[in-house]
Amino acid sequence: MITKEVQNIYFIGIGGIGMSALARYFVRQGKYVSGYDKTPTLITKELSVLNVDVYFEEDVDRISSSNIAPENTLVVYTPAIPKEHKELIYFSDNGFNVLKRAEVLGEITKNSFSLAVAGTHGKTTTSSILGHIMSSQNATSFLGGIAENYNSNLILGGSEISVVEADEFDRSFLQLSPNIACITSMDADHLDIYGEHDALLESFQAFANKVTDQMIVAKGLPVKGLTYAVNEEADYVGQNIRITDGHYEFDIRTPKSVVKDVHFLLPGRHNMMNAIAAFAMADCYGVDHETIKKQLQSFAGVQRRFSYRIRRDGFVLIDDYAHHPTEINAVYQSVRELYPNEKVMAIFQPHLFSRTKDFVDDFAKSLEQFDEVALLDIYPARELPIKGVTATWLLEKINNPNKKLITKEEVKQRILDSKCKILAMLGAGDIGVLIQEVSQELKMNYGKN
Repeated sequence: MITKEVQNIYFIGIGGIGMSALARYFVRQGKYVSGYDKTPTLITKELSVLNVDVYFEEDVDRISSSNIAPENTLVVYTPAIPKEHKELIYFSDNGFNVLKRAEVLGEITKNSFSLAVAGTHGKTTTSSILGHIMSSQNATSFLGGIAENYNSNLILGGSEISVVEADEFDRSFLQLSPNIACITSMDADHLDIYGEHDALLESFQAFANKVTDQMIVAKGLPVKGLTYAVNEEADYVGQNIRITDGHYEFDIRTPKSVVKDVHFLLPGRHNMMNAIAAFAMADCYGVDHETIKKQLQSFAGVQRRFSYRIRRDGFVLIDDYAHHPTEINAVYQSVRELYPNEKVMAIFQPHLFSRTKDFVDDFAKSLEQFDEVALLDIYPARELPIKGVTATWLLEKINNPNKKLITKEEVKQRILDSKCKILAMLGAGDIGVLIQEVSQELKMNYGKN
């Protein structure tokens, strides 16, 4: 599939987090990489620095007049691209080898010893922690987020070991060939694809059935394997937990021993769970415990996963990708643990009409915990509107007197007017770009980090 004759790799949706990791990989392999995306982002700018040509218009004429030809080109697309996309139709109709991102990732990693992390929540952070640990073993890691230690979603090592974030969307993870795998969670999500939660569970079981060496699961999930937990009986257990200078210290009891005094910087019990999952996977591979401890202590986090944009006395601005009620609850728990006596405001941009419709009551319950709530309009991504599914509908269900629907232009002033000292901007849409702009402006009011 990816032969020496293939010199051009063209990505449709190149700015996607998983797609851009593959783009970086092929750049490092000496291929000519180019592609299309809908809008410029920080990721597309970074790809341009790597001499990747990124285009923002569907232009078949540009492609047909280039050196891109079926015999020397692989076309990669993300399932989020609509079937009527002009470039996708052109490539499909003109004899090009056109593959989904997951197929390409599966092909790259199939001849390596593969460690795969799946789950509806926690997989990006867990795979990033694991990638950092396994970098000590010269692994190559394909991540669904930008790891702070590397400022990249690709950790490039050798070809013998791979770490892969296994995405359940569109059943993509069934293209992988995992040797050791982990499932962090199996909550209902992507029901626009699966229809029912049971279908999602069946897909996770099919993924587990592909694992050749060892399956590792969060305790309580309906999949057989070694289990992990915090302060409850499991094969890998985080215990004797302390918080020192704002970070965790704890012990991990493994099936064979107790590893003392593990230091981990990320806040929240969910992140401790992620660290234990990564520890278990690396342990099953055979990484020595002292190396794992060292890597856990130096792990700096993932961008947009409880990332501090401003952090000073009297004002904190947190950026998080949370776009599901479970993830919003995890952010709230982390904030309350770190700032138990402060008032907290959430600014949330719902992601997808279908997800909002499927979980509207759960979204309301997770958001109403905050002292203040500000809602932005729903970010549609790949979807068309659904009648009656609006941010106003969600707002009405939130049982909190301090709630308001705002525009992007009103975000900065809303923050300045708030009595809350802790602000969390949450969502998977373009709120990630908005917070960059807002935080720069707010630093003029509150000083630099």
